[in-house]
Amino acid sequence: MKVLLDLFGGVALLLWGLHMVHSGIVRAFGASIRSWMGRLLKTRLHAFGAGLGVTALLQSSTATALMLSSFAASGLVALMPALGVMLGANVGTALIVQALSFDASAISPLLLLIGVMAFKRSQSSTGKDLGRVAIGLGLMLLSLHILLDSLEPAEHAPVVRELFAAITGDTLLTVLIGAVLAWAAHSSVATILLIMSFSYSHFVTPHAALALVLGANVGSAITPFMESLSSSNPAHRRLPMGNLINRVLGCLLFMPLLGLLLKLLDRLEYNPVRLVVDFHTLFNVVMALVFLPVLPAFARLLERWLPDEQAQTDPAQPLYLDTGVTSNPAVALACASRETLHMGDIVHGMLQQSMKAMMENDRKLVIEVCQRDNVVDSLHEAIKLYVVKVTQDSLDEADSRRAMEILSLAINLEHIGDIIDKSLMELATKKIKRQLDFSDEGAAELEAFHNIIQDNLKLALNVFLTGDVKSAHHLLAEKKRVRHLEMVAAENHLMRLRQGRVVSIESSSLHLDILRDLKRIHSHICATAYPALEAAGQLPKPTDRFVAAAGADSAGPNSGRA
Repeated sequence: MKVLLDLFGGVALLLWGLHMVHSGIVRAFGASIRSWMGRLLKTRLHAFGAGLGVTALLQSSTATALMLSSFAASGLVALMPALGVMLGANVGTALIVQALSFDASAISPLLLLIGVMAFKRSQSSTGKDLGRVAIGLGLMLLSLHILLDSLEPAEHAPVVRELFAAITGDTLLTVLIGAVLAWAAHSSVATILLIMSFSYSHFVTPHAALALVLGANVGSAITPFMESLSSSNPAHRRLPMGNLINRVLGCLLFMPLLGLLLKLLDRLEYNPVRLVVDFHTLFNVVMALVFLPVLPAFARLLERWLPDEQAQTDPAQPLYLDTGVTSNPAVALACASRETLHMGDIVHGMLQQSMKAMMENDRKLVIEVCQRDNVVDSLHEAIKLYVVKVTQDSLDEADSRRAMEILSLAINLEHIGDIIDKSLMELATKKIKRQLDFSDEGAAELEAFHNIIQDNLKLALNVFLTGDVKSAHHLLAEKKRVRHLEMVAAENHLMRLRQGRVVSIESSSLHLDILRDLKRIHSHICATAYPALEAAGQLPKPTDRFVAAAGADSAGPNSGRA
């Protein structure tokens, strides 16, 4: 039992070290790596070299595959060079294993010391991330030492030997076991190092070790392929499927030759560790040499098997901005008004879903709401440019006023979207991450306050559409009521704090920030009333207008942040 615990602990430490190296590199150089890859992927050989280099940095061909899949699916990278990158990535994992196979346990404490000092002392985020990388490398080397030490006592145990002999007696079954191990670990590097430890401790025969290596190479391609199945677009599956086909064909090619290859590698150097590592390198180099010449034809075959899905309407594209009528201001401004209302519907949906995501701790919904802000930003830009184009020629007073109303509402809606995305959803993420909850009374107050803001957004869109003066006055009256309700909700919350309610104390900052953000959103909503009142000659006194405008201006996306 102790041997098993030590074994699982060593594997867990190895996986965690690998994760730290990967996350540290991505945080420090992720954007640069993506930009560099986008510029470099021009020929098969360039792509192969890029895959080799990126995987050596990321310590994971799976991470490279997942990143490349999104690039290839979005059209940023052609399929042929993307396949070349994956061939390089697979060779890159072999080089990583080669480097880690040498006994470097002596430098593990030094790496850990340097990493901790850099992480704790560095003032820059890049320095901290590089410290994370050093800690991860130190943990990986330490875990290999633990694995070898923990397996040594069990080397002569008959029960263990019989168990391993039973599960690795059949070549095909052994390959499947290796594939499952690599899929479960999400890392061929960690799996190959584990197989290396088994081989060193003579838990598995040399033949079984090579079969496990074949399975690990197949298993490393399963994770990206399974990730791609969640996408409805077949194009997203081309690269992962191409990589999986490469691995499976390689496995079928090498399986009958295991006996012959075992003899050849034994003649070169009889060492159970080198046997595993060198075979892994040989497999990936051979498959790269076999596939590199035929990549163009292979890419065309995958594109034929998995054609692009029918193009769907891009939600970020305007629906009503007809460029053919810009010479007719009245018609063009009507098109812009419809598009602004369309933008308002999207913002209303964001506002509605934001509270649901907050209360239900729905991470997926948080991401969806944030993605909709990109749509809002695109529509805002399109409306702005369209209205500017319409107003290039002289307009009469009514059309000029309507153009300003459209721009004003579009700007306010864009600000509301930013507050939801950059503030409310940030708070929702914090609530989910810290597993915070509101008291029953606090949750009810927030939802009631949120419902009032939602209703007033509908009212504002109606004021914009109809110019109804009565509704505009009502909207301004709501501004005072919302300010009062916010004060009442804040006082009720403070009363619960004084009562010492733990749930209220833990979520206090979150609760007050949500109230503040909803009030900021309402300030932008109420700005819709002023153009309608100005057109009717019923604007509030200048001092009131100045105070209202100042309130709206101070309610920008980043205002009020502590």
